[in-house]
Amino acid sequence: MTIKAAVIQIGSVPFDTEATIRKIEIHVKKAAENKAQLAVLPEALISGYPKGVDFGARVGGRSPEGRDEFARYYESAIEVPSAHTDWLSEICAEHQIFMVVGVIERDGGTLYCTSLTFSPEDGLLGKHRKLMPTAMERLIWGFGDGSTLPVFDTEIGKIGSVICWENYMPMLRMAMYQKGIQLYCAPTADDSDGWVASMRHIAREGRCYVLSSCQYMTRGDFPDDHHPIQGEAPDTIIMRGGSMIVNPLGEIIAGPIYDGEDIVYADLDLREIIRGKYDFDVVGHYARPDVFLLKVDEGKKQPVS
Repeated sequence: MTIKAAVIQIGSVPFDTEATIRKIEIHVKKAAENKAQLAVLPEALISGYPKGVDFGARVGGRSPEGRDEFARYYESAIEVPSAHTDWLSEICAEHQIFMVVGVIERDGGTLYCTSLTFSPEDGLLGKHRKLMPTAMERLIWGFGDGSTLPVFDTEIGKIGSVICWENYMPMLRMAMYQKGIQLYCAPTADDSDGWVASMRHIAREGRCYVLSSCQYMTRGDFPDDHHPIQGEAPDTIIMRGGSMIVNPLGEIIAGPIYDGEDIVYADLDLREIIRGKYDFDVVGHYARPDVFLLKVDEGKKQPVS
């Protein structure tokens, strides 16, 4: 089976949830008009990845201004499920497209970096919360647990998400391979040259299609009172993109793109996955369970029982 996939490289409307969803709808509609059956969008698209901001944090202290910054960020996050996820479901239904999108999820007093997967028929299929926020991200985001590590078996293939530097966690990748992931979605905020090599390696290792989407944003996209370390000139690039699609042999078949907001497309022949596994199946004939075993705890962890 061959499907057409779209990786959408756009930026948030920072701190404005509704405006960001309207922007998503415009680009998902365009992808659907170009016959895409799957659209993959960046990490933390709703309602922003605050790259270059420190939220007033120092070792041993937090500033009042930083607390205000966090409150604004919290207020623009979404609950899952909610009216916002219903809206995203309606977009997928109207345009008959599957969608993977990065959001900031609000749950109680904690924010999570989350990837949501939607079906045109069934709406919100589920979520994956980032297991390990990277560096300063740990100040503003909580840690996911093993209860949100889904791979969804859909009519267009098995879809799963691994967010940004989670992709450097070998055991997490192995868990996803064991679930039979075919459409490996990697929403990210990493726009470095090295990210391209990582995506090629993962596609080759997992013998799957890798679809990586990153935001493109400049300083001018943010409010005037937002002060990233990269600089204050409106044309200062905060995130340069780098979205791409890689086939199961690690060959780039679309992108990467760095020069603005855009959509990259590719036709994905799922038979290529089996052709690739002919000589390398990391959870099959190339595994050595007599030597190596991975135990995955998918239980939900509650602080009070």
